[in-house]
Amino acid sequence: MERQFDVVIIGGGPAGLSAAIYASRAGLSVGILENYAPGGKLVKTYHIENYPGIISAEGTSLAMDLMNHALGLGAELITASALHIDENKHVEADDGNTYIGKAIILATGTVERKLNIPGEEKNIGRGVSFCAICDGAFFKNKVVTVIGGGNSALEEGLYLTQFACKVNVLVRNELRADENLRIEAANNEKMEIMKKIVPLEILDDGTKVTGIKVKNVLNDEESVMETSAVFPYVGNDPINDCFKDLGIIDESGYVPTDEEMRTSVPGIFAAGDIRKKTVRQVVTAASDGAIAAQSAFHYIKQI
Repeated sequence: MERQFDVVIIGGGPAGLSAAIYASRAGLSVGILENYAPGGKLVKTYHIENYPGIISAEGTSLAMDLMNHALGLGAELITASALHIDENKHVEADDGNTYIGKAIILATGTVERKLNIPGEEKNIGRGVSFCAICDGAFFKNKVVTVIGGGNSALEEGLYLTQFACKVNVLVRNELRADENLRIEAANNEKMEIMKKIVPLEILDDGTKVTGIKVKNVLNDEESVMETSAVFPYVGNDPINDCFKDLGIIDESGYVPTDEEMRTSVPGIFAAGDIRKKTVRQVVTAASDGAIAAQSAFHYIKQI
């Protein structure tokens, strides 16, 4: 079945929902395709403390506020994944429908990067997790391991201290996280930051994670650490499979745009973490979405 909207938004994270709010307020009909929970990475984030005007908020709460705002203005949330997008703005989805927009806004975001070490893939869901807020409560009074040195690693590590008896944070080189997070982590008696340590293999007993083999990069010494869970936070990769054929991605898989969020294909815009940009935060995603919606509005009025 074919369904038509003025704007079809691919992705329901902060960029997509912000675009839906602004497009709906402009009087456009809006369909949002989202195959997970609305809010994107917000629903995997414990605390948001750098969104202007909001001193502190739970990620899930902010996600719900954004979703309800968009839906309250008339946008429609469609639980589906986009499989293929063509230059005519036809979106084939895995629900069997084709969604046709006068304009398309790509807000697909990124996906957590895997460690790609032995034992990781087979233990996903058995102790390997990419979402502390989703799975942290399963490891009450256990030792857990976070891998990464950025904001996400420390934020989620701090969240895990509510449940775990010990949170080891493995950092390849030096911490890259904001100063306030580094101070908070250093002052948390349940956290230990272990620098110059890289993971080699995730160990299990056949049913669950039991340890992790690591290497000290300074002396190449290998050892095994006890752990009941491993939470990798080592970066993200762009989600672009559904529009690779459009020829709008760069060598890294991101989408270059101009300041109006326009891609090289007329009527197709990009917003949020999928864009080629230097700062990927909730506030920049929301800004991108607002600009993309306004650009889509003007494009539609001219066709």
